[in-house]
Amino acid sequence: MDNADSVNVRVFSLNCWGIRYLSKHCPQRYAMIGEMLSKEEHDIVLLQEVWSEKDYLCLKKKLACTHPHSHYFKSGVIGSGLAIFTKYRIHDTFVYRYSLNGYPYMAHHGDWFGGKAVGMAVLNVGGLTANVYVTHLHAEYCREKDSYLPHRVVQAWELQQFIRHTSAGADVVILGGDLNMHPQDLGNRLLRSYTGLQDSYLETAKFDGCEDGMTLIADNPFITEKELGPFDKGIRIDYILFKSSSKADIHCDSMSTTKGSVPDHPFPYSDHEALTAELRLESCSPAETGADRPSKTQDSTAGRLAELVDIVTEARTEVKVGLHCAERMRYTAARTAVMGLALLFLELAIAAVPWLALGAEQPFPRTSFYLLAVLCFAILLTTSLLYIFYTMELKSLQGAEDQMRLAVSSLQEKLRGFPLAQPHNPPRRPPEGQEPGAFHPEE
Repeated sequence: MDNADSVNVRVFSLNCWGIRYLSKHCPQRYAMIGEMLSKEEHDIVLLQEVWSEKDYLCLKKKLACTHPHSHYFKSGVIGSGLAIFTKYRIHDTFVYRYSLNGYPYMAHHGDWFGGKAVGMAVLNVGGLTANVYVTHLHAEYCREKDSYLPHRVVQAWELQQFIRHTSAGADVVILGGDLNMHPQDLGNRLLRSYTGLQDSYLETAKFDGCEDGMTLIADNPFITEKELGPFDKGIRIDYILFKSSSKADIHCDSMSTTKGSVPDHPFPYSDHEALTAELRLESCSPAETGADRPSKTQDSTAGRLAELVDIVTEARTEVKVGLHCAERMRYTAARTAVMGLALLFLELAIAAVPWLALGAEQPFPRTSFYLLAVLCFAILLTTSLLYIFYTMELKSLQGAEDQMRLAVSSLQEKLRGFPLAQPHNPPRRPPEGQEPGAFHPEE
């Protein structure tokens, strides 16, 4: 392969923790991020949690010379928080908002208001069509009792679907962002196994950064012990993933992360560590594609099929758990709404006493009567809105579960075409850092 056919691309990803008036030292940290990006020679910059469009515009102005092309993905009440800056021209963009994203009454978590989504930008990199994705999934607030797990699994399911269906004509696929999932979490295995995306940290031969590639570390002054839970040193939840095609090969030559502190500054860029991946893109001719790439054996393909069946089945089980929970919550909301309605009718009946019995006085003090009526109406309104919300949640979970059922059926049908395939036991989780086998459903 001639060196002229290869292109080096530096990809940067960072969760900026940019909640205005709430995140610590937000203006100063944005200034630090802008200064660092203007000096470093990154080709593609993927940012998350840029919640204020004003902050995006400030970064855009500061990076106008080094990264002339940019896009801010708008979604939800306060935006998706996703932004891309690049040296390459952006030819097309699209944003998909996840159908499930937490609960509006969990205001202290705030995920629902953020409109979590995946943004896509189509770039031309050295004559190759590159689909670049940036995303941010729902946070995990309690690993032992994770009430958001079904939502995050559905988000991972929708993310892999979005990538597969929009990258069919792409030569290169790059995904960066805060997945809020450990390397061997169900959603992560589902995403990588279904799409064939490779983890830069696992694929690189040269790494410089935090131990085990962790991106949320105890040494960061913005991180508390409660956020890390049972993981004393830290966790890895931010990723840069990539995928080759028949027209191009991708290799990760090196990868690095920040290590908490920033030289000459009193605090780091964010509560998350930044990632930088040095990717090398090599064009492939038709002759090389046929001669250099080994054909896959029946046994290995059948093994990947069976593994993928197990992963999707496991995901479907988690979605069913979410379904049962949503059904219970909807039933509770409906029962409470009926009680509120009954109390409201009782109020109306009491109010009608003076008109039905001439000369009779109102049996309750007027102020208490009005306050009780307002309370009944508030209960009825709130529970009705919750009933509608839980109905929408049920529809989204049912839709995802139906899609997974069809996917399992299709995969099992393909698996029956391999007579040598042995029954596949439910997979044991591989050790931390080991990548699950990638399978392309189109095969």
